[in-house]
Amino acid sequence: MIIVFGLSVLIVFYTYAGYGILLWLMVKIKESVRGKPEKYVAKELPDVTLLVSAYNEKDCVEAKVKNSQALEYPTDKLHLVWVTDGSDDGTPDLLRQYPDVVVHHRPERAGKISAMNRAVKLATTPVIIFSDANTMLGRESIRRIVDLFANPKVGCVAGEKRICDFEKDSAAGAGEGLYWKYESFLKSYDARLYSVVGAAGELFAIRREHYADVEHDTLLDDFIISLRIAMQGYTTQYDPEAYACETSSVNVREELKRKIRIAAGGFQSIVRLTPLLNIFRYGILSFQYISHRVLRWTLAPLSLLLLLVSNLALALPTGIFSCGFFPVVLWLQVLFYAMAGVGWFLENHHIKLKILFVPFYFFIMNLAVYAGFFRHIRKSQDVIWERAKRR
Repeated sequence: MIIVFGLSVLIVFYTYAGYGILLWLMVKIKESVRGKPEKYVAKELPDVTLLVSAYNEKDCVEAKVKNSQALEYPTDKLHLVWVTDGSDDGTPDLLRQYPDVVVHHRPERAGKISAMNRAVKLATTPVIIFSDANTMLGRESIRRIVDLFANPKVGCVAGEKRICDFEKDSAAGAGEGLYWKYESFLKSYDARLYSVVGAAGELFAIRREHYADVEHDTLLDDFIISLRIAMQGYTTQYDPEAYACETSSVNVREELKRKIRIAAGGFQSIVRLTPLLNIFRYGILSFQYISHRVLRWTLAPLSLLLLLVSNLALALPTGIFSCGFFPVVLWLQVLFYAMAGVGWFLENHHIKLKILFVPFYFFIMNLAVYAGFFRHIRKSQDVIWERAKRR
């Protein structure tokens, strides 16, 4: 039990904090020896396609198109393309009112990835930038992405996802906002060490020549696409000022629904990216992938459960109310989960107390992994899904 307890502590610490610390140290050592990475600037601006895959996003069309038209990039080189397969709320008709927007539409709904596969084949520009209908891009985002592609070793660029006004939000907003701030830190240092491990669908870009059709039942298309490009020997780079902003989930129930889908997609991705687990073949990329992604979807949630069980077993012989090491740690765990439970209660009663939102969000993140795992083994997560409701 002491071995189980010790290994569980190590895995949980490394997954949620230790990797970030180690990554920071590795980057500092690397840059002290080799210097900071060269900053690339595109000498000639290429034509780019801003591709938005949308299903029944009528309410977002006007804001998204205006945001796209206001981006700081030559209008004759920025091609606005929407693929709206299956939409029956008037989204395609509304988009056709904008003369600078190209609309690809089919009445059948086959899922986002099928629409993306079709739309990419119709694109003619060397760079394709993917974005969601409900996310607004920073004005300089396109130019900053293009600058990163000036490096021929870069095959994919990951944008930053920001949660708008999360300080004023509920548990979902506070937790999600803090989560993405930490994710942004990890992405920045992952890129400086070697490569970002996976991109967010709200904003990422690829060289069109590197795109290969993705399986029609893929749940995390952005993750699979970006890592398969990295497996070809290219890197995924990152600029925090190339960002997409969206509001948080309307409540924790909606955020949990989103996290379960992501977790199910995570297990699917691990299976489909099995060769990437071979650190002797992919080296530093495998190290980053396992540390940043695989552990979060596998051993870390399991270790949290084993940590509680083994801690209880080790505390019982001396009594859980004694002042020994194991009883104290046990009660700290109980306190943490109690804070998560109170956070759930306050969220349901629309009471804001942020100190409880973080343990609550951490708890539902790991709860979602268990639910996602069972969806994966039952194959019950449909690729055609309803987007979580946003504020």
